[in-house]
Amino acid sequence: MHTKLLIAVLIGLLALSGGAAWRVWSALDDAEMTAHGYVALAAGSTLSLLIGGGLMALVFFSARRGYDDVDDPSRDDR
Repeated sequence: MHTKLLIAVLIGLLALSGGAAWRVWSALDDAEMTAHGYVALAAGSTLSLLIGGGLMALVFFSARRGYDDVDDPSRDDR
């Protein structure tokens, strides 16, 4: 029951944020972006994706190598 309620609330929030974004986008139909604006948008998006992907790769690498494990001398897993 709680899972269905959570999913319903999240879908509702997604719909509200999508509606707000659509309203703002529609209100800005007279605004024009120059070539410099498109270059900045593309560079910012690409860098954000690269940094996010790199950080996720570091998280997975760290977890696989055991760097995140707690050092407990009383525990012997060998």
